[in-house]
Amino acid sequence: MSLVIDIADAVTAELNAASPGTFTPSFTAVRRVLPEFDLADLADLKVSVVPKRVEITGSTRTASQYEIAVDIGVQKKLGKDLDSEVAALSTLVDQIADYLRRRPLSSAPFASWVSISNEPVYAPEHLAEQRVFTSVLTVSYRALK
Repeated sequence: MSLVIDIADAVTAELNAASPGTFTPSFTAVRRVLPEFDLADLADLKVSVVPKRVEITGSTRTASQYEIAVDIGVQKKLGKDLDSEVAALSTLVDQIADYLRRRPLSSAPFASWVSISNEPVYAPEHLAEQRVFTSVLTVSYRALK
């Protein structure tokens, strides 16, 4: 399989293997190629892991260095109290970032964690137009091959 899909699957497995109580609220992450949902589907929290990018550079005469990025999208349709619901879901995004930071991937031990970025922290246009919280974490890993 593709290296970026292998890493996305490993991130998904790592999130789903977390001890109960690690994330509030709890969720089941799903690796997707196209994280599109009907508004009604977003009544339930969705955590999607999506392959994003592969950058290949030279490392040695016989190996290349691969920098692999996957996006983790957190989405949920919100009720009336936007401030408290956005704060709670932002805390969940922080919990996911803290959990993955420097964590080796059990099913991809060849990959090393590099960085995490959170952009957008939340998408204001989704909140304004559909009352949907959307936040994206981009997690980068490095592997030699």
